[in-house]
Amino acid sequence: MNYQIVTLAEKTVVGVSAVTGNNDPKMGEIISGLWEKLYQGGVNATIKNKVNDHAIGLYSDYTEDQYCVTAGNEVSKAANDELTVKTIPAGKYAKFSVHGHMVTAVAEAWGEIWKLDLDRSFTGDFEEYLNSDWEEADIDIYIALK
Repeated sequence: MNYQIVTLAEKTVVGVSAVTGNNDPKMGEIISGLWEKLYQGGVNATIKNKVNDHAIGLYSDYTEDQYCVTAGNEVSKAANDELTVKTIPAGKYAKFSVHGHMVTAVAEAWGEIWKLDLDRSFTGDFEEYLNSDWEEADIDIYIALK
């Protein structure tokens, strides 16, 4: 799977969060529930100071078998006290560009990413959804590197 190494500035993400893990039988349900809350639940419309309309799916606060998932948007300044605020650290990332069905393309990409021997830092990996076309989605996946 092809990727490029990029250096990113720090980003602030505001949205809704939950803790899960790859061994959690409810992982898919938990993550899809966050996206439903973000869009069908109307949270997305309340996020202030959005940098753009790209949705962000952030994986942070890794422990041995769990991580925090945040579905939201990058903001220039956090101004929603009732929502989760997370920071994507500045640094070096492996960037994977994915195109296809929004759910299956991302799931397949993650399946391949987990097999790669990347020097991961586990400080904050994220998906950036560049459009909202379910069938022909363009998504960049960023994996934090040491």
